[in-house]
Amino acid sequence: MIGLLALHLVAAAGAPALTRLLDRRAFVVLALVPAASFLWLLPRTLDVTDGGAPVVERWSWIPSVGIDVDLVLDPLTAIMSLVVTGVGALVLLYCGWYFRQGDPEIWRFSGVLTAFAGAMLGLVLSDNMYVLFVFWELTTVLSYLLIGHNPERRANRRAAMNALLVTTFGGLSMLVGLFVLHAQTGTPRLSEVVADPPSGPAVTAAVALLLVGALSKSALAPFHFWLPGAMAAPTPVSAYLHAAAMVKAGVFLVLLLAPAFADTPGWRPVLLTLGIVTMIVGGLRALRQHDIKLLLAYGTVSQLGFLVAVAGAGTRAAAFAGLSLVLGHALFKSTLFLVVGVVDRSVGTRDLRELTGLARSLPVLFVATVLAAASMAGLPPLLGFTTKEAALAAFVDLGDDAGIGGWGTLALAGLVVGSVLTVAYTARFVWGTFGTKQVAAPPLTPPGAMFQASPVVLSVLGLAAGFAGGALTPRIESYSDVFADGAHAPVLTLWHGFTPALWLSVVVVVGGLALWLLRRPVARLQATLVERLHLPDAERSYHAIVRGVDRASIEVTGFTQRGSLPFYLGIVLVVLVVVPGTAAVRAWGTPDVSVGDGSTFGPDDALRVATVALVCAAALLTVRSRRRLRAVLLLGVTGYGTALLFVLHGAPDLALTQVLVETFALVTFVLVLRRFTPFFSDRPFTVTRRVRIAIGATAGLAVGAYAVVAANARTASPIGRAFEGPAYEFGGGENIVNITLVDIRVWDTFGELAVLVVAATGIASLIFLITDRAQSHRETRRARPGPSDERQGWLPGAVALEDVRRSVVFEVVARAVFPVLMIFSVYLMFTGHYTPGGGFAGGLVAGLALAVRYLAGGRRELDAAAPVDAGVVLGSGLAVAALSGIVPVLVGANTFQSGVFDIPVPLLGEVHVVTSVAFDVGVYLVVVGLALDVLRSLGGGIDRHGEQGHTDSGLSEECTSAPSRGGAPA
Repeated sequence: MIGLLALHLVAAAGAPALTRLLDRRAFVVLALVPAASFLWLLPRTLDVTDGGAPVVERWSWIPSVGIDVDLVLDPLTAIMSLVVTGVGALVLLYCGWYFRQGDPEIWRFSGVLTAFAGAMLGLVLSDNMYVLFVFWELTTVLSYLLIGHNPERRANRRAAMNALLVTTFGGLSMLVGLFVLHAQTGTPRLSEVVADPPSGPAVTAAVALLLVGALSKSALAPFHFWLPGAMAAPTPVSAYLHAAAMVKAGVFLVLLLAPAFADTPGWRPVLLTLGIVTMIVGGLRALRQHDIKLLLAYGTVSQLGFLVAVAGAGTRAAAFAGLSLVLGHALFKSTLFLVVGVVDRSVGTRDLRELTGLARSLPVLFVATVLAAASMAGLPPLLGFTTKEAALAAFVDLGDDAGIGGWGTLALAGLVVGSVLTVAYTARFVWGTFGTKQVAAPPLTPPGAMFQASPVVLSVLGLAAGFAGGALTPRIESYSDVFADGAHAPVLTLWHGFTPALWLSVVVVVGGLALWLLRRPVARLQATLVERLHLPDAERSYHAIVRGVDRASIEVTGFTQRGSLPFYLGIVLVVLVVVPGTAAVRAWGTPDVSVGDGSTFGPDDALRVATVALVCAAALLTVRSRRRLRAVLLLGVTGYGTALLFVLHGAPDLALTQVLVETFALVTFVLVLRRFTPFFSDRPFTVTRRVRIAIGATAGLAVGAYAVVAANARTASPIGRAFEGPAYEFGGGENIVNITLVDIRVWDTFGELAVLVVAATGIASLIFLITDRAQSHRETRRARPGPSDERQGWLPGAVALEDVRRSVVFEVVARAVFPVLMIFSVYLMFTGHYTPGGGFAGGLVAGLALAVRYLAGGRRELDAAAPVDAGVVLGSGLAVAALSGIVPVLVGANTFQSGVFDIPVPLLGEVHVVTSVAFDVGVYLVVVGLALDVLRSLGGGIDRHGEQGHTDSGLSEECTSAPSRGGAPA
């Protein structure tokens, strides 16, 4: 089964290339994937529905949290998987003739539809809660892409967004319910939960949240409005997603949980009420539609209400009827949607007021339509008749089987009313599409035989299944057998005798035909009632809520986002002080916090006291300094002092990194300050500034208190003490800090690396609104000195500088130091596993080496030193880091797992090699790319603007806030 899902994934990935090669006929090849899945599943379905053991497959996914890809093929999932793959194969085949030759968008559509078929198959086969949720949300995202197939049309965009928001809301509710259910049961496997269901208020709440997900996915009231709007999608999407697959996910979830939770408080009242209300509302709306596709859409809403009501009744007969109805509905409704697609392509309209005489023009399609429509209306000898008889019989006994008394009779009455409407709109569809009317016939392009093949096959299957009740009954009973025995044994057959269900069927058919014959006065009555009663409209209510949320967000944003950096920082710092500060005050002085006991708090020697005093003095002088450069240098002193404290506490890695970061930060500050005035503005000491000083000072004291409380309140042994053994055994090195970063918590480091790439990418555009970094780099490359210039000085780029800016000594030192620093940076990168260093430290050293070249020779010298675009270096680094995690998977190991090798090398002996050094190489490249970005934007970018004639004040306004506007740079 895992192989089937992988096959769909591969086919989806290759679909775009296949469509470029075969155009629309690529769908024929893609149809082989679900067809092969159907053929593989069919014999196993026959086995598990004949009493065989379920087929179970398990693949370890996230072992650390106990999540496995658990797939199971039991009677319910087997029948659902046949529906998904069988209808999916026929719909993909149909697409080969539905789309026009040379359609420019089918390359994307083909891949998304194939991926959706795989996601839906994964959904029905999943036995793990979280794997089910992943596939559930995959169908949501893929359906969004399919509904919005033509993004140029506003209707497609709006319908896709509506479907995405509604079904995502339901999916998130379902996820919370799954969390709660997992917490109550202790197992994420649904088969184990259903076999031994828990109970209690928490479980009731969890089941309610799961039902929100099911009802939103299956478009039940009040979520029903998104489905008709989704008909803006191409017809194959409607036939598959909105008739046979995605909307069935909610019904499937109800059928899956019903054996365990049908007696949960609220289950039957919610599902029966909303199901029957949806059935009636959808039927009434279908009677008012003139677009035959929209008529079928509201009919689908009505039928989904029917399915959920029956599946949620929670009795043996109802469960049997519910699964039977799912099978019957998939056959007849997908047939009718495919018929609409053929009519639309052949005639060019879907308005039933303009269609006439198609019964004579398209006789084969007409016969297929009549068969499918008769099945939807519940007429013999179609499968729809036998399944509807089973549903009516189940609801006749519902009051006794479920113990709900008179509510069962009321539910049966609602089911009959909804079925009457079903017959009426079915007749409206057939007559409106194929009947002969007193209108001019539109021009007809006869469809080919293959274009009609899929709906014909599906309609014939519906007819054959009507006669195959004896074979289907034990298969479906294998699912319903888990329920307690009811008043009667359910069975699919064309003749039960003169039972109440048969008489109700007669009433339904006669009433539906009468309602259709009286369609004109009924339509006038509906219009009058809608106009006078002002009935609530779910879609309008939804859009009103969305507009309200948008308006509220605008008001809140306008109130809170004032464009003032001090205001934002003030809010953040106040929250930092108040929220955790309350806990810190309460914890201070408690038995867990023994301040000053000498164990974790307090200095050990005079050097530490002197260092702390130096840092504090530098910090105070920083905020008192009026010179910008002096403030930056004093700020650097605090950083170097912190690095010294790291050394004194035995943390050379942290000290090295702190020194390098502080140095690079100083260089960056100096680059920016070149374009500022030397002094901060001399503003008066206002109340606002005093408040800011108070907030800053309080925040600093609070952070210090948090550190003291946290350090003295430890109750467990530090987890880092357990790293020493694994670091050497599995990480293959002796530097625990570096191994922690690239092995033990590599996922965290990789995420931080990605954030660093994003930050670096935005630097240039943030400072100078440069949107094409490569173009900026090409400009500097064109200005690079030629060979003749290189002979004029130690640094080739320095010849372009003015004489007053050149320093021969600095150029000589830069020329001599640069290769040494680069070699040292590579050394730090490769030895980080054994000594202080690593890719981050090495990258910073390389960045400082490039900064030396820039400071000595200017922007042209920087380009001569690193003739490569910073974006290429950043992307290459991230790619190398990602590949270091993917490659182990290809050889059967875990993601980012390290391999340790001792390779014999002549003369050198055995060389110890750890594969995680590749991750360090990626980190190194990302940091070098970041340094290039900073130097080219804050260094070369400012120089370029100066060369173009910008004044200092203009640049200061362009780079950041000017001194005249109020002080220090942001």
